Order: sequence, then C-alpha cells, then structure tokens
Amino acid sequence: MKLKRQGDAREFEVELLAQNKPDTGDPSGPRRVRIMIDGREVAATIAAMPDGSAMVELGGRRVRVAGARRGSSITVAAGPFAAEFVAVEGRAAHRTGGLAAPEVDAPMPGKVLKVLVAEGQPVEHGDPLIVLEAMKMETTLYAESPAIVAKICVAAGQMVDHGARLIELSPAAVPAKPPESPPQAG
Repeated sequence: MKLKRQGDAREFEVELLAQNKPDTGDPSGPRRVRIMIDGREVAATIAAMPDGSAMVELGGRRVRVAGARRGSSITVAAGPFAAEFVAVEGRAAHRTGGLAAPEVDAPMPGKVLKVLVAEGQPVEHGDPLIVLEAMKMETTLYAESPAIVAKICVAAGQMVDHGARLIELSPAAVPAKPPESPPQAG
C-alpha cells in the first residue's frame, strides 16, 4: 500500500511481509514482524498493551504506538510523533471477486463495542460494520465495497488483538442479466 502523510508530497510504499504468532501461549504476547518500507526491509517486535496501544521494539529502541483507521485515513501516534496518512493506492492483488477487502481485521487491539451487521446481510461501500474501542476512543470500521456479510467472527464485549479477524465478506450478488427478447420478424 502506498501512504502519503497529509499535507506532505512524499509517498511511502509499505508492505507487511510476515507476522509471526506470539512465542508464548498468550495470544497478546509479543509478535515479530517484517515490513518493507520504500524497498527497505525492517524487522520489529510488537507487544499489545492493555490500553489498546502497542510497544514496538525496532533497532534496540522501544516506542509506544497507537493507530486508528478512520474512513480513508490512518492516524498514527508513535512516541512524540503523530501523523495522519491517506492511502494513495491499494494493492490490486488484495482484491478478491470484486471486493476491496474480503476480510475485516482489527486495525488495533481493543474491545468490540457493537456489531452493526448480521450474517447474510448485504452491505454497500461506506456502510458501518463494527465499532471498536481502543484507548478510550471509538473507531467504526466500514465496508470498502459492496459485499455480503459471510461470517461474523466476534461478539460485542469481546477483546481482540491487532489483526484479529472480525468479519468475513463475500462478493455482492450480481443481478442476473434479463434475457434478451428475440428479434421481431418484420
């Protein structure tokens, strides 16, 4: 995905290469990740914090990071640095059957406040799907394209880790093409 800091002309190519499960049996334990930023591979360890933020260790330095997706932007705070990024271009390979994203995953650790849809329900681009709470802030996640809610993987009140699967979507039903009338003999 390409990101651009709002108010800045620079673009950053960011791609998550790998994310390992926690070494311990605790699902909220530290995870090792590999990220490619502008062609440079970076390895880090990420540990979820009880307040919904995460502690990131990179190059021997530790910093607390929090992020939230709001509509088409991503707000990130890392130590004293805070920025809002917008997606410049998505990854075409991520699209499946006309869906912008076939899964809705937690953008941060937190608590599921409300599930706003039901399995089998059709949704349109921009429809609210689920509300999460992290760091005493509510974040609503929206449908990125028309779809059908295939599976709801969480319930209201449940705590989730960053990256946890929340909802699975399937392509929206394409209306059947009406049959063509036979040509009129004249």
